[in-house]
Amino acid sequence: MKRIYSIILAGVLSVCVTSTAGAARTEKPHLVFDHYYNYEELSQALKTLADAYPEFLTLASAGTSFQGRDIWVMTVNNKKTGPDTDKPAMYIDGNIHGNEVQGGEVCLYTIQFLMEQYGGNPKITALVDNNVFYILPTVNPDGRAWWFRHPNTMNSSRSVQRPRDDDNDGVADEDGYDDVDGDGQILMMRKKTAYGNFKQDPADPRNMIRVKPGEKGEYRFLGYEGIDNDGDGRINEDPPGGYDPNRNWPGFDWQPPYVQYGAGEYPMSNPETVVVTDFLRSHPNIAGVQSFHNSGGMILRGPGFDLTKYPRDDVEVYDFIGETGEKILPFYRYMVLKRDLYPAAGGFITFTYETLGIFSFTNELWSTKQYYNKESKRSESYSMAGKERLDFDDLVDMGEQFVEWKPFNHPVYGPVELGGWKKMTGRINPVYLLPELCHRNMAFCLFHAEQMPDVSIHRITAKKLGKDTWEVTAHVVNDGVIPTISKWAADRNMLVPDRISITGKHMSVLSAGIVRDEWNHRVDMEDKRPERIVVKDGIPGLSGRAFQWIVQGGGTIDITFRAEKGGTCTKSMKLK
Repeated sequence: MKRIYSIILAGVLSVCVTSTAGAARTEKPHLVFDHYYNYEELSQALKTLADAYPEFLTLASAGTSFQGRDIWVMTVNNKKTGPDTDKPAMYIDGNIHGNEVQGGEVCLYTIQFLMEQYGGNPKITALVDNNVFYILPTVNPDGRAWWFRHPNTMNSSRSVQRPRDDDNDGVADEDGYDDVDGDGQILMMRKKTAYGNFKQDPADPRNMIRVKPGEKGEYRFLGYEGIDNDGDGRINEDPPGGYDPNRNWPGFDWQPPYVQYGAGEYPMSNPETVVVTDFLRSHPNIAGVQSFHNSGGMILRGPGFDLTKYPRDDVEVYDFIGETGEKILPFYRYMVLKRDLYPAAGGFITFTYETLGIFSFTNELWSTKQYYNKESKRSESYSMAGKERLDFDDLVDMGEQFVEWKPFNHPVYGPVELGGWKKMTGRINPVYLLPELCHRNMAFCLFHAEQMPDVSIHRITAKKLGKDTWEVTAHVVNDGVIPTISKWAADRNMLVPDRISITGKHMSVLSAGIVRDEWNHRVDMEDKRPERIVVKDGIPGLSGRAFQWIVQGGGTIDITFRAEKGGTCTKSMKLK
């Protein structure tokens, strides 16, 4: 399928003109999602957006990859409503695995949508005014660059491009896939033999099916295209990289490579992991995390390993967001990683929740059920062609993605046949379905962002107790579903606690505390600094708390509530 480049470097960047109340706004560039963006195009697209919306967008390099590529982060913030670090933040990233590219497009789409809808859509305007978004389209830029530039399978290259000696022969990355026939594809190899374990499907000879016990086969699969580059009698056993960057995160569940394949020598042994971890640690206002992978149509949360169990209060928050996500994303399932998929140690979203206290999801983009928008009649394999997939390729993709079997004389195996699916299929959705995939997954991100802490001082009351002595009560509410401090983090004292303080030029604080029962006057007293009450367990979602001071004096008082993940709010009143 011919790729249509819409990036500004090619001079064909589409431009849209929108209007408000009949008056044309300044022309802005409009990215078109009619292809997948390689690393260079992605970088230019980010710069184009940042230049077009300087009042909202700030593009910076969070750091560099192993091969020296920038790991871009776009900050989406209305500077007129305050600095980004004072607001609840939504962090979104994609493409931690080199071949899982769609996350980059979802990130680009999200940035553009927020900007194009700001000022016209009240929901988007409120989200941008009251929150900040940190968006990293590709965590693994080297892997993305390799996947686009080189012949690959749909499953390669998953790793970061840091050399690793997978076959322990003293040389790294010397025996990867080889495009033996030079057609630009890495296809499957099959060999006709009387002792095979596969045969051609009678319904479609392009499709291979495994023979039943006692049945004689016709073919044997020899794996993907390759040759024995290092002479050790094996093929494709040491491709580029060899690390799984989504098993390299620090935290409670990191396990060494002999337990968890691809984990690396130690947590954060890959530079890309270090860059993202440093960014997260330097932005404690991040209250929501969304990471995009592919594929399978899943909305995943932790725990990922058998060592952990999440508290019920936090699970209820997760369930509310995840179950709503199933409505936003047809054919996606809300799942718990270790329970519903497989155990995975050292993963990103378990790190961000279990170590940083952030409610976090991974979406596995694209489900093969979406080919026909219905449940499949048979199980489908990524490596071999299911009949339903072949029908779809014939009828809808016009035969673009499946390569017919063709003879080839292999230097080791002799006469073989090459054929099968190109890399742009299976894990990768057809490009004409990309805009919908981007929009629905962005919608899930924005729904998650809407649930972040939304804290305000609802009201302040003052009751006179005597001459110049007052009982001041502040009611703080959180209109978001997500608490300012997760139960997991509160139980472990992991985060800086919330604080509420009272100040005034003409008053002094005699005592203070958290109101536990306002009807029976039960107050947990603050015994250290009564002018500042420490709230270790934060403000629950869709709830509130009352705080009380006994003060002496008068004049104007200011009450300020500060929460790392809930922002800062202030309210004043005059004692009279």
